[in-house]
Amino acid sequence: MNTDAPTTAARAAELLRLHEATELLQLVNVWDVVSARAVAALPETRALATASHSIAATFGYPDGEAIPRDLMLDMVGRIVASTDLPVTADLEAGYGNAGETARRAIALGVVGANIEDELKPLGEAAAAMAAVVAAGEAEGVPFVLNARTDAFLRGGDRPLDVIVADAIERGRAYLDAGAACVFVPGNFGEDVVRQLVQAFGARRLSLIGLPLLPSPARLAELGVARLSYGPYVQRVALTALQDVAGSLYAGGAIPEGTRPLN
Repeated sequence: MNTDAPTTAARAAELLRLHEATELLQLVNVWDVVSARAVAALPETRALATASHSIAATFGYPDGEAIPRDLMLDMVGRIVASTDLPVTADLEAGYGNAGETARRAIALGVVGANIEDELKPLGEAAAAMAAVVAAGEAEGVPFVLNARTDAFLRGGDRPLDVIVADAIERGRAYLDAGAACVFVPGNFGEDVVRQLVQAFGARRLSLIGLPLLPSPARLAELGVARLSYGPYVQRVALTALQDVAGSLYAGGAIPEGTRPLN
């Protein structure tokens, strides 16, 4: 790393600026140091985001806070130490104490985080989001909270309008608690995106790249702040690994154009 690397507070301010800019912030999620270095080497990369599902899978754990918090944070810290770019971490639901988990992440140089609400009672979920914001303030870091609502992921068979209304109510509460933006993962089209942007305001909505979403260029036009890809990037990488292994077993060779990325 550069010995003149920006401070944690400066990286946090830059991450917030990237969310507020008219250009859509695309985050290709990483899960270890080598994946972080590979993505960071691209000139288009402005920040890095970890994927909790992918880090858990790396160590053989299922998603959902099954991986010990210390082990998750150790990998997140290694990713932070590998780059001068701002790093936002997926901290799941905060491991039972979102504020303390955020504080420990900030001590590692993390400057933003996803925190899931798991559709807990709204007051409880909003309090957890506020605790994350307070942890950043206590450390003197403008921590960029990407407050996630699971209204769609855990919505079950509720009607779409009920799910959207729930996402909006929760998202507004998290913004009031100090979140920089609201993360609404779900596979929905432009009409829902419009409703969410209108409810939260421009550059306050974060999404995950799923098939029904409009293109990144269109999302930028609609006022979306951020687009990430969660565990899907790791799945693409592992699919490529299986494919090349199958090819090698069949008598093939390492593909031409393969680059050293370590």
